[in-house]
Amino acid sequence: LTAQQKEFQDTARKFAREEIIPVAAEYDRTCEFPAALIKRAWELGLMNTHVPKGCGGLGFGICDASLITEELAYGCTGVHAVIEASSLGQMPVVIGGTDEQQKKYLGRMTEQPRTCAFCVTEPGAGSDVAGLQTRAEKKGDEYVINGQKTWITNGGKANWYFLLARTDSDPKVPASKAFTGFIVEADTPGIQIGKKEINMGQRCSDTRGIIFEDVVVPKEKVLLGEGTGFKIAMGALDKTRPLVAAGAVGLGQRALDEATKYALERKTFGRPLVEHQAVSFLLAEMAMKVELARMSYPRAAWEIDSGRHSSYHDSIGKALAGDIANQLASDAVQVFGGNGCNSEFPVEKLMRDAKIYQIYGGTTQIQRLVIAREHINKYKN
Repeated sequence: LTAQQKEFQDTARKFAREEIIPVAAEYDRTCEFPAALIKRAWELGLMNTHVPKGCGGLGFGICDASLITEELAYGCTGVHAVIEASSLGQMPVVIGGTDEQQKKYLGRMTEQPRTCAFCVTEPGAGSDVAGLQTRAEKKGDEYVINGQKTWITNGGKANWYFLLARTDSDPKVPASKAFTGFIVEADTPGIQIGKKEINMGQRCSDTRGIIFEDVVVPKEKVLLGEGTGFKIAMGALDKTRPLVAAGAVGLGQRALDEATKYALERKTFGRPLVEHQAVSFLLAEMAMKVELARMSYPRAAWEIDSGRHSSYHDSIGKALAGDIANQLASDAVQVFGGNGCNSEFPVEKLMRDAKIYQIYGGTTQIQRLVIAREHINKYKN
């Protein structure tokens, strides 16, 4: 790592351990949005890291950002989800925004501790993005948007949204040409924000449904051009998947650390748990898995930063890290025994928090479809 990478990694690690961990359980219990922690992360320069320097950001690559992400997720993946969802919301503007759009919307994020959101998923279309039904009808120099989005992280706290909507109603038109990406101000008339969802884990994250009813958006808010939205959205997901994987690794490392510390302190049959081979071997397996996952996401990040097509390594890193996070959280609960199922101990929350890593950002099943497709194409070509 470079000196700068180490500096930001150390800053994120210190922040996670000294400021996030002490309050994470309370935020989980109350489901309160962690506004104070988001403000502090912004002050420390741990947010908006990929915003171009010309917009007031740091202009970091995915490798740099992933180092920060892993440390923040070690503290609390709910806090990490808020920051990461904002990064995902910004990425379409990084990819397809004009200089004016970038300076206005990305620059805004560096001026104050704000968040934005990635508005794509709908009640009838999650993994099947091509099945989106939200419509944007062009009328003169404006678009009128109608539809419903769901499971939108930062939905009730975002300053603005990236919105993917269908602009061509012909079912024969391929997804690559049927959708358009928009920047939509969160306070635009016609937007109705639903109730905060109380999820299994990552409960301090603000997840909501959003209804768009005759929402008028000027053509200046279109990203790249009509019909390019699907490509932009998929590109944003590709570029941020290593960050999701890094978050899963952070949770896995936390599970391993908590299990090891507990095994050193807890005694059974007259000696510490860690001296029982069954437990020490379990810890060894956990260590092997977290190290393996940690090697996968930097490869994907490096491919992206090198300007190469990264879907294959993105999907490997995301699927592997998500599965391993769930395995390690479950193993940590096993080491804790009955205490592991109690909310007074940290691993109960880790197990609840881990599950979503196999779902958001593309399910593990979708990742395997991508990996299989990319792998088989190598042999066909």
